[in-house]
Amino acid sequence: MSEAAPQQTTQSTEAELIAIRREKLAKLRELGIDPYGSRYLTSHTPGGLRETFAEGLQVKVAGRITGLRDMGRSVFFHLGDVHGTIQGYLNTKGLDEKQLAAWRCLDRGDWIGIEGETFLTKTGEPTIKVEQFTVLSKSLRPMPDKFHGLADRETKYRKRHLDLMGNAESAALFVTRSLMLAEIRSFLQQRGFLEVETPMLQDVAGGAAARPFETHHNALGMPLTLRIAPELFLKRLLVGGFTRIFELNRNFRNEGISRRHNPEFTMLEAYWAFSDFEQMAELVEEMTCHLAEKFCGGLKIEHKDEDGNVTRTIDLARPWRRANYHDLVKQAAGDDFFDITPDQRRARCEELGVQISPEMEDYEVIQQVFEKKVEEHTFDPCFVVRVPSELIPLAKLTPGGQTVEVYELIINGQEISPGYSELNDPDVQRQRLEHQAGGEEEQKVDYDFIETLEHGMPPAGGIGIGIDRLVMMLTGAPTIRDVVLFPLLKRKE
Repeated sequence: MSEAAPQQTTQSTEAELIAIRREKLAKLRELGIDPYGSRYLTSHTPGGLRETFAEGLQVKVAGRITGLRDMGRSVFFHLGDVHGTIQGYLNTKGLDEKQLAAWRCLDRGDWIGIEGETFLTKTGEPTIKVEQFTVLSKSLRPMPDKFHGLADRETKYRKRHLDLMGNAESAALFVTRSLMLAEIRSFLQQRGFLEVETPMLQDVAGGAAARPFETHHNALGMPLTLRIAPELFLKRLLVGGFTRIFELNRNFRNEGISRRHNPEFTMLEAYWAFSDFEQMAELVEEMTCHLAEKFCGGLKIEHKDEDGNVTRTIDLARPWRRANYHDLVKQAAGDDFFDITPDQRRARCEELGVQISPEMEDYEVIQQVFEKKVEEHTFDPCFVVRVPSELIPLAKLTPGGQTVEVYELIINGQEISPGYSELNDPDVQRQRLEHQAGGEEEQKVDYDFIETLEHGMPPAGGIGIGIDRLVMMLTGAPTIRDVVLFPLLKRKE
């Protein structure tokens, strides 16, 4: 019988269960059966068959045995993958001696192929009556507990394969993420955007203010960094004549890890020549709502705690709110916040419980107030506009010169997307980047990019969207680790 019976699982150590499975592995080989199978042509997937189920079909399906109920002559089991499961029924009376011996070697976690006719049980369960089965892969280690799944969060992240086979909700989330990425590509391509690829290894890390990962190319004898953003290369393509482009790929930042940050993350950047930040905001709003309606059942997104209780509902109904950066900060820190001195603003931060450091410049102090008192408390979509020019060196100044033509889209207490009217004046861009570099121009300023701008870049709108955060918001996931298949974790000692 199967070692997966609940009472035996609780009484046996993992080592004992592995030993039992190895005995079954040896038995399969004695029977002349390859325990690790080969090509198996299927007519349906388990989940696909369930969705389009009809009685009386002759089908071939392959999957992992996720549940097994052996009642002697009658055996019911579930066969599945990340897309779903289907029930199988086997009458062992119809098996010959070799087939029966092979079946007795199977456990939860094994991969098999089955062939048979579909029918509905008395309870209305879609089922395949098995006429033949083929062993495709013998699992030597037991699956997570059938009834409780994989409860330990760290194990979920370190051993994602166990999470996917034991938690149907987690598997469904990652399938949804993959489908969302495909839909984003389709959405942009239908609007004339071309997908491009730019270097991940760069000799000057640019396009954002972040600490890069550093490496060295031995053949060229030169230091390189993993990119922190693709922006400067994408703008080179605008100069070259591309007018609507996007890249959907990885960025790397050698900074902190939190429930909203992973050092390796997926970013969408798109540029639209002859457009501006307002048009890009409309594009992002339309695309996000399209994803919500297609994959989330509507524009109201529920976020739940670990016990399944709804903690908040995000309303994506259009049009989304627009709000002035300075107005939002004043609402949080006082109407006089921009009238008092920088030292008084620092004192106000202490009153507000906002942590700042002595080396922060005044605009950074203000930004810290914005992040802690505005951003983290804004859950429904809000485009924050008229952002201070010191924060965004790659965007056009608004008339008057104190702010830039930028939006910062806040949803669910975090920035989901910035969008710019891109700066295309090479002289102003040089001044901005040199100021940002703070005296380390030779190391931090991409002068080759400045030279490229001197060939003429058309006016353009640009966006960045943190895909991991977007998926978190749309699926209700509480941490970025729940939407990244293999998040970076500290190595266990």
